[in-house]
Amino acid sequence: MEINRELIKRRAVEIKKAVEELKSIALASKEEFLSNSITIDAAKYKLLVAIEVAISICNHIAARLGKKIPESYSDCFIILGEAGLVSKDLSERLARMAKFRNMLVHVYWEIENAKVFEIIQQDLKELEEFIGEVGKL
Repeated sequence: MEINRELIKRRAVEIKKAVEELKSIALASKEEFLSNSITIDAAKYKLLVAIEVAISICNHIAARLGKKIPESYSDCFIILGEAGLVSKDLSERLARMAKFRNMLVHVYWEIENAKVFEIIQQDLKELEEFIGEVGKL
């Protein structure tokens, strides 16, 4: 079964949009970020959207090319890495991001806002890298 290239392209645009908005939020200093609850909430939401869309792409590709059904969101990225569809290193970083998504959804009150700031400062490249690698398929 082939992947739906149009679906992947549409989802990639959604990730790019969320990442650009997160980069805009990341321009604030740490102090500015941590003192603004609306900005913190926006960052969490945009992270959630970007990660959810990456998981959607991952599930689509895993089902069609990975020949394996993921048991969890993080497992999906591991499957792509094991199948050689994305690099192993990237698959492991994205699996951690999927676990962070679970925290955003299920235990959001336990997430340290400083960690969110750190992620938008340092880890958005994983999502961009994922789009790049998926685009090669």
